[in-house]
Amino acid sequence: MTEMAQRDGAVQIPGVDPLCSTQVVQPYPRSPKTLRKLDNASVKCTQEQLPCSLEELENESKRTEAHMASLKKRQANLTVCAEEIEQRVRERFENMRLTLEKDERAVLGMLEQDHRENSSKLTRHLQDCTQHLRLVRKHISNTKKLQESSAESQQLVFAEELRCNKKLDPAEESIRLNEEKFQKLMKVLGKISKELQAQLQRKSLLLDSAEVVIDRSTCHRQIKVTSQGRSMHISAEDCSGPNLAQQFDQVYCALGSVSITAGQHYWEADVRCCSAWAVGVAYGSLNRKGQDKSTKLGRNRLSWSLEFQDGQLSAWHNDRHVMLSSRAGHGVLDRVGIFVNYPKGRMTFYDAKTMKVLQEFSAASTAVFERAHHQFTEPLFPAFRFFKPRDGHSVPDHMEICDLSM
Repeated sequence: MTEMAQRDGAVQIPGVDPLCSTQVVQPYPRSPKTLRKLDNASVKCTQEQLPCSLEELENESKRTEAHMASLKKRQANLTVCAEEIEQRVRERFENMRLTLEKDERAVLGMLEQDHRENSSKLTRHLQDCTQHLRLVRKHISNTKKLQESSAESQQLVFAEELRCNKKLDPAEESIRLNEEKFQKLMKVLGKISKELQAQLQRKSLLLDSAEVVIDRSTCHRQIKVTSQGRSMHISAEDCSGPNLAQQFDQVYCALGSVSITAGQHYWEADVRCCSAWAVGVAYGSLNRKGQDKSTKLGRNRLSWSLEFQDGQLSAWHNDRHVMLSSRAGHGVLDRVGIFVNYPKGRMTFYDAKTMKVLQEFSAASTAVFERAHHQFTEPLFPAFRFFKPRDGHSVPDHMEICDLSM
């Protein structure tokens, strides 16, 4: 009966007659594998097995101790490495501080020298004026003493007084600090300060710089790519080669060769020699055939772009856009920086010269894009587009991916 109960999955309560007790039946009978595990767990180690078990435990203890020693050694090496890098970073910043302090001393010394030279000139003129004033006062004193003298003597004194008049030196008006020079200096220092701030901000992005190369198999037939795969331009002639499934056949587009699936990535595109362009990112599933919205950057849910056309800068996604100002009063963009934080679903366009944020796409809602996405769901590819050349546009548009290698 007990064997039958065990086979049927019944559980026998110790000390209770199975005939007089209510059976507790498993919802499903135990599998043979589970029963074997229970049997193995209930087997007691025999006296002969204890030495083998002890040897296994001792070996495991040694392996654990060795692994701990390795971790401690790595931790020590990590500390040494961090200290070395910290020292090198401090040296670099100290060199920059010394350079700035040296230049500051030179500029202040130039100002001090200009001040000293002009002050010395004014001092000499003051000394001359002082001597002249003494002479005039002496004549005034003599004139007062001779007021009771004869008319002839008075005329002689008056003639002498007239001969001590001092003419103003025209050179006195030119004695001043070279304010025009120092105004230029202030403008130059202001420009250097802005550029330094921009480069310090750019520094953190360059740590995530990605090597972007054009995938020739995606290029429109009239886009020619250089041998290194970084530079491209529109050609009047079709490039040789068969039509490929991944190739754009109507829109002047090209994609990067390496996809982005994790981490942070930054690259820059030089667009100075391009009259109308778009740069950004796109999913690999972006349509390549035809010229409807599904193939154009920023005109669908599969791509994000920054676009310059007809003198206007704009950001696009899902066929919605916002007009932007590049750098008021400083002309059009020369370089565009593109930053992608894949895990956070964030991408940002920068003016790579000033590091001004032109547009950011993220999970945060905006008035135009209304929570355009929460996270990226497919591999992303750097994307580039030329717009069709205008009539009479003789110079071919040219775009280049910047080399950010340190």
